[in-house]
Amino acid sequence: MTTDIRAATLETLPDSEAVALRMADLLVEGIQAKTDGPFRVALSGGSTPKRLFEILATPSRAKLIPWERVEIFYGDERHVPEGHADSNHTVGQSVLLSRVPVPAQNVHAIPTGGTAEEDAKAYEKTLQMAYGATTLDPERPLFDLVMLGLGTDGHTASLFPGQPVLKERTAWVGTAAPSTAPYERITLTYPAIQSSALVVFLVTGASKVEMLERLVEGDSSIPSARVTSEGRIVILADRAAVGEGA
Repeated sequence: MTTDIRAATLETLPDSEAVALRMADLLVEGIQAKTDGPFRVALSGGSTPKRLFEILATPSRAKLIPWERVEIFYGDERHVPEGHADSNHTVGQSVLLSRVPVPAQNVHAIPTGGTAEEDAKAYEKTLQMAYGATTLDPERPLFDLVMLGLGTDGHTASLFPGQPVLKERTAWVGTAAPSTAPYERITLTYPAIQSSALVVFLVTGASKVEMLERLVEGDSSIPSARVTSEGRIVILADRAAVGEGA
């Protein structure tokens, strides 16, 4: 049965550090629990995920993960040249992936060498190769875990308000060109995110209070609230984001 955002579990944690630590625990637990086939995770960008990456790269955490069974993907990417400082993969590579023994062939960066549309189609093919099919089966999630953030405009991944990609129901990967943010974007679509065993939103800071309230209420006028999952949805929020102060 598909889970929508109104059925999400909200966990309130003291601060952004606690959110990153809790996300690390969920990731380690999930990877350790899955013994049949690879654990496919879609990472997100932002300050809290960066702190998560630092935590996972510490020897005490890294040794808990069988990295050879982990496949790394991204929920979205800015359409910038490889190695660009604003690239989610550049951050993931420098902070985490270069410091742990994950096989290079298990890391799937979103390509940015062609047009955004060409690169989106190429990434969709990468996902289909990993999944072993071109059609998503509700009984067999594409991702074991999808990490998402929450923007102050209600966007998540690069599913920005008013973008045509919000209406995509077939493709797994699409593009966005938000006027409110720099760069063209490549992003997972709602169908690809839905094909997940677990979706985790990381929400930190007082600037997110209003949008977190709307997210939890299932306000479908914001893109993040339209996220669904074939499994569970968990929202990890710090006290500031839920309006309890720092």
